[in-house]
Parts: sequence; C-alpha cells; structure tokens
Amino acid sequence: MYYEPGGISHNLPFNPLKSCIVPRPIAWISTVSASGAVNLAPFSQCNIVGWDPPYVMFSAFTRPGGIRKDSVANAEATGEFVFNMATYALRDAVVATSIIEVSGVNEMEAAGLTVAPARRVAPPLVAESPVNLECKFVRTVELPSTTPGMFNSLVIGEVVGIHIKDAMLTEGGKLDIERIQPLARMGYLDYAVVREVFELRPEGISDRMIEGLSGGAIPLSKG
Repeated sequence: MYYEPGGISHNLPFNPLKSCIVPRPIAWISTVSASGAVNLAPFSQCNIVGWDPPYVMFSAFTRPGGIRKDSVANAEATGEFVFNMATYALRDAVVATSIIEVSGVNEMEAAGLTVAPARRVAPPLVAESPVNLECKFVRTVELPSTTPGMFNSLVIGEVVGIHIKDAMLTEGGKLDIERIQPLARMGYLDYAVVREVFELRPEGISDRMIEGLSGGAIPLSKG
C-alpha cells in the first residue's frame, strides 16, 4: 500500500504512522510551574540528540487553541525538567499520568508515586524510576502544523545530572536492561517492553569504534 499524509488515503481504520516508527522510548517528564506546582507527563516523541554535552529532547503537540502543554510551558518558564525512565513495573502509573489534562493537578501524587529531590534542578525525580536525567532547558523548536493555530513543540535540554539506581547495574558496570525492562511506545494503544538484549560486534572493530558506539568510555578517551 501507499498513502500520503493529508493526501492519498491509507483506507485503514487507524492511522498506521506511529506503528511504522517503533519502538519509541518514553520520556516521563517532571517539571514545576513558575508557582511551584509539580507536573508529570509521558511523551513518546523523544530521544537523546547529543553526547558532548549530552542533550535530550521531547516533543508535544499543542492543546486546542494553540496552548502549550504544561510540560513545555513549565520547562520554558523555569528552565528545567527531569527525564525519568518509564519501565514495565511502572506502566500503570505512566498511563495514569498521561490521561490527566487539567492544569495544576499533581500527577505524581495522583499516580501514587514518590517524590525525590534532584540535585541541580527544582523539578523532582520519580523515586521509583531506575534512571533520572536532570536537565537544563536549552531551547524549543516550533514545528508548524497543518491545523491552523496549532504547532509541535520540540523541547531540547542539556543533561546536567544523572541518577542510576545501583541495583540496576551489572557486576561489569553496565545498566542491567533486562532487569530494568524499559517501557516503549508502539502505535494505537500498544506498548512494548525490552526483555532481551544482544550484542553485535563487527569483526575487526577497533577500540576507538567500541568507545564511540558505547557512548565514550573514559579509559579509552585518555591517551
């Protein structure tokens, strides 16, 4: 089949696009408003976009009338946010925080989550999450929408602090992904979970390439 967004129809009961780009990590973004109200919301349009220094991004469509979502508005107003890792064990809380749309509601409290203080930013960490990235807001890139008055907000932040639960590290010093079981977004109402990890090591790969693919191993960077 072939279709064009806004043009040739796919003639399917549901739009397949979000199922064509999978699995997608989930950015569970905690922020505080200018008045100090806590907000927590998941976004599946997200990823890491830089290593040196590390940058992450999440993207959100506007609410009706072109109003920015609280996570976007709070990050822009205060200059900070936290990217919490969503996991299979936290799946119900992730979904619960996704359906609360009333501004001013503390989603962390509503979902029964534990607040933990960050070190370098004001927004709290989700204590139950195995990985938390403290971020300083860098900029928002507005992407136009075909719907008049609406737009997409691509929020970029620099990671300035990283929390990893010690129990989620292997003896070899790697994140134990099979134990963490990160939650991923598919299309429709579908999700996936990472339960199997395997390594692909090309023959003849150099230590420098291993360093780059691994995210920059400090010992190999020296000398």
